[in-house]
Amino acid sequence: MTRGRLEAFSDGVIAIIITIMVLELKVPSGSDLDALIPVLPRFGGYALSFIMLGIYWSNHHHLLHTAKHVDGRVLWANLHLLFWLSLIPVAMAWAGDTHFAAWPVAAWGVVQLMAGTAYFILVRSLLALHGRDSVLAAAIGRDFKGIISVVLYLIGILLTLIGPLPAIAIYVLVAVIWLVPDRRIERTLDR
Repeated sequence: MTRGRLEAFSDGVIAIIITIMVLELKVPSGSDLDALIPVLPRFGGYALSFIMLGIYWSNHHHLLHTAKHVDGRVLWANLHLLFWLSLIPVAMAWAGDTHFAAWPVAAWGVVQLMAGTAYFILVRSLLALHGRDSVLAAAIGRDFKGIISVVLYLIGILLTLIGPLPAIAIYVLVAVIWLVPDRRIERTLDR
């Protein structure tokens, strides 16, 4: 099977997730600027969800660009990733609606941890399919970003015991690490 169908399906699922997210935003109830205050936490959750999904979409695109073909294992690993990505808006909305209380922020971290783990599994599935001498293997190397992301998510979840702000800082740090698509893949493909 070619990677094109997998990319198209994944793009469609992520587009649907984003569409559903924006439909969940509520219109402010008044016409003055004070009417925006009650919707700011929900909008903050939406903005963070959009950014996270955009980061995953961009990196997923770069990752699949190195694949020549996919197999059943890769298809299921990709579905596993899409499942967890579909929960990001729910976790973020819960956190936003509760003004980023500890348990919702911990749940947000668990969803991100599972999405990060699913992405790591997808990378490993593609590596198993294409081998140690593949373009992907050369680009990924030891996959420090993938490993450190999962570790940081675990730390963030534990930090919710202290308070939600340190956990949120860790989650944002992971997003910043992945904000720029994996340059190792771009450099390897340019060779």
